[in-house]
Amino acid sequence: MNLLNEYAKDAVMAVQEFTVLSARAIQNIFRPPHYFDDVITQMDRIGFGSLPIVILTGFFTGAVLALQMSNTLSTFGETSITGQLVMLSLVRELGPVLTSLMVAGRNSSGIASELGSMKVSEQIDAMRALGTDPGRKLVTPRLLATVIMLPLLTIVADFMGLLGGFATSLFMLRLNPQQYWQSAINALEFEDMFQGLIKPFIFAFIVALVGCHYGLRTRGGTEGVGRSTTQAVVAASVMILISDFFITKLLLVLVE
Repeated sequence: MNLLNEYAKDAVMAVQEFTVLSARAIQNIFRPPHYFDDVITQMDRIGFGSLPIVILTGFFTGAVLALQMSNTLSTFGETSITGQLVMLSLVRELGPVLTSLMVAGRNSSGIASELGSMKVSEQIDAMRALGTDPGRKLVTPRLLATVIMLPLLTIVADFMGLLGGFATSLFMLRLNPQQYWQSAINALEFEDMFQGLIKPFIFAFIVALVGCHYGLRTRGGTEGVGRSTTQAVVAASVMILISDFFITKLLLVLVE
């Protein structure tokens, strides 16, 4: 019973700390001082650093989608709408989710590792002693950079997915290129674009804040840094998948 109570207490404390951290990070966006140099640095690390994995993920996701869907559609003689299905699947769901998961795997772990190392080496305590707010200096720039870059990375992933689907359709399925692009473009509506961009905007908060949260809670030296890194990736990935369900449900209700 004592073990259960201790676990419940730790869980409640973790939620409380995460909520306070998130609220302060968002408040710091609108209050000076602003560390724009740190924001630019983090945009480079999070955005441009994630480009290769996002491009590869998007391209081969689109290629596999075209391959699988055309195989099914050929049964009904409707392979001409392959581009439409690839476009809608990528923009609505797979583009935002897979991009966010890739960025979480790369950057939530990186943020947790970096801040965790600073925590166990007492650099964060030294920062407080010098009168610098660690939340304003360390958390907010990473949050801002992720919020800016993740929707842009999602757009890149969607475009590469369409190229991947096009490559499969052209070289393996021998479909008409004009037909592929025409069906893809005609299928896209404002609701699809809104849904495809609002998701990574929300997921960006999860990716950045979860990494910062676990990094700042690191205990136990280098072993604790490794544990925080693993926990950050798992927690961010699970939260992205769970929030994706509720966001999709909410958007479908609003559209109706």
